[in-house]
Amino acid sequence: MNMTINRRGFIGAFAAAATTAVAADAQPGAKAPEKPAVEESKPGKLIVSAPVLQNAAETSMGVSFAVSADASGWVDVSRSPDMSGSVRVFSGGTGLMDVNDKVALIRIRGLKPATRYWYRIGADRIDFKGGYKMKNLGPEVDEKVHSFMTLGAAATDGSFCVINDTHDRKPCLDRVLTKIEELKPSVVIWNGDASNSSETIETAMGIFIHTHEKHPEYAADTPLMFINGNHDFRGRFNRRLCDLMMFREPRERDPRYAELGRNFVQRLGDIALIGLDTGEDKLDTNRHFAGIFRMAEYRELQTRWLAEAIETPAVKEAKFKVAFCHIPLFDPRPDRNPGDIAPDDESPLYKNNWASWQRTCANLWGPLFVKAGVQLVVCAHQHCFRYNPPEPGRPWAHIVGGGCNGVNKNKNLFPTVIEGKVVGGKLSVTVHDVLYNRIAFQQTFA
Repeated sequence: MNMTINRRGFIGAFAAAATTAVAADAQPGAKAPEKPAVEESKPGKLIVSAPVLQNAAETSMGVSFAVSADASGWVDVSRSPDMSGSVRVFSGGTGLMDVNDKVALIRIRGLKPATRYWYRIGADRIDFKGGYKMKNLGPEVDEKVHSFMTLGAAATDGSFCVINDTHDRKPCLDRVLTKIEELKPSVVIWNGDASNSSETIETAMGIFIHTHEKHPEYAADTPLMFINGNHDFRGRFNRRLCDLMMFREPRERDPRYAELGRNFVQRLGDIALIGLDTGEDKLDTNRHFAGIFRMAEYRELQTRWLAEAIETPAVKEAKFKVAFCHIPLFDPRPDRNPGDIAPDDESPLYKNNWASWQRTCANLWGPLFVKAGVQLVVCAHQHCFRYNPPEPGRPWAHIVGGGCNGVNKNKNLFPTVIEGKVVGGKLSVTVHDVLYNRIAFQQTFA
């Protein structure tokens, strides 16, 4: 007997048998069983964080916040606390607006220097199922109004604070952010190593957006100016960190330096703030780095940028010049690795097989600091506060901020908040020890 049956015939025969079986089970006059009612679930909250201000500048400001589903974010901006006459600025600018299911990034442009603005955030929920299947499901608005002050030479009563090497240690962040809330600076310079290694955007959002549960609005009114530390280059997502922590406004720099998204020169009253990126603490030739780092070229490109930046009015007309970078540019201890020991950073002369300080950057940038009249360089990386006054051959002072180790009550190590402001015509710098709640150091620059 021929038992061959094709696929279509088998499916048809199976369907017929199933129909016969269902009919046999049905009783005369019986109603078909009712299908259970399916409750439509209401979508949850769309905006799931306070705003985070980024990249403070004279005429622009960046804003980011977390969302829980596909959304296109926006910011309403006004010169008045009652939000009268507000202007709406959308994520993505003109052309295609950005749609993202994790974070909204908005760049506010065309602002006036040294001016206070009020703002609130909102987002449209987007049902995005394809290029021809999109639907706007309506807006959600965060009714809380925040404010910020743009930078500029006219911002005469401004101050800055520097934090560093927090490494997503929540006890350390609690102390640091508590001090920031107390001091209320115009801007916070996050001088690197905010992370350890970020493999996913969720990890990075836990560092920069959902930073601490006790401080949900930590950067809603005080903008961040973020500079990479060596750890902020590590991990798969950290290679796309600009998708969360935006690069500086492209128009702030010449197209030749387009990739220098973390470098900045900004005026805060009489102070010129100069941001530089020392890069990784290991050489590009280090065998552990797979040949996929090009920090040597990166530092040289920054040198060319710096040579031009110090000739701008923002620097030349400033009474005080302060530079910021993560890895120190000086260390008096002879056993500290200077970061240029080829090929693998290893030598019996030095205590570590990674750069404790950056001799290459010191050689590249130091002469330009001298030419510009930089009085102070603020660094990080070593997790231990240190101050080195100027000396022959290095006319600029050097401060290294403390790191997160201090939460373990080691009295030689403590996390710091470094505060700078102009008082009585002088630049006053105060190093706050936030572990023991004391002033660890003070210095003025004329």
